[in-house]
Amino acid sequence: MTTGTILRSEERPMRSSAVGWDVDRGMTGTDQEATLLARIARRDATAFETLYDRYSRAVYSLALRMLGNPQAAQEVAQEIFLHIWRGAGEFIPARGSARSWVLSLAHHRTVDALRRQKVRTVETLAEGDRSAGGGADVVEQALRGVEGATVRSALMTLSADQREAIVLAYYGGYTQQAIASRLKIPLGTVKTRIRDGMQRLRVQLAGGEEERQ
Repeated sequence: MTTGTILRSEERPMRSSAVGWDVDRGMTGTDQEATLLARIARRDATAFETLYDRYSRAVYSLALRMLGNPQAAQEVAQEIFLHIWRGAGEFIPARGSARSWVLSLAHHRTVDALRRQKVRTVETLAEGDRSAGGGADVVEQALRGVEGATVRSALMTLSADQREAIVLAYYGGYTQQAIASRLKIPLGTVKTRIRDGMQRLRVQLAGGEEERQ
């Protein structure tokens, strides 16, 4: 990802050969970055490139850590910098530093991407449920996607109720409230099944580690 990719669709960005005019003249880092954002708000592409160079790695690393997918992290990072280019005027220095604003924006955008991922997962499973005609098929479909024979074997040691709740929550993308609604059971029951099931899973997986050692 480059600044050119981000700016390509934008019309006539201003380029200033003097972006370094005050960046190199005794200003603090906080003042420098606030100044860069102010200049970006005036469509200064060189200021944007400077800010991008400072934060592209941090923004990408944050997105990758949260999403766990390099391609998705790159796409989200591009969205974040495009938002900075278009919305740098939203930054208000009195409310915090430029660094905090950029990283907070990155965090919120990545959380949004995580939510979109979860919605797509749930929609896929729900479509499989409708075509197969049963809740158990949704669990089986999600269970087939679980990576690792050890984890699958550990899941199979749980009671059917515990396994159903855990698979829907951790591999199907359902919230506990959604599981309660789907299974028509109290929310407290869902929480208990997940808690007890996770405790049993930890014991099973820990035992598997000991056997391999």
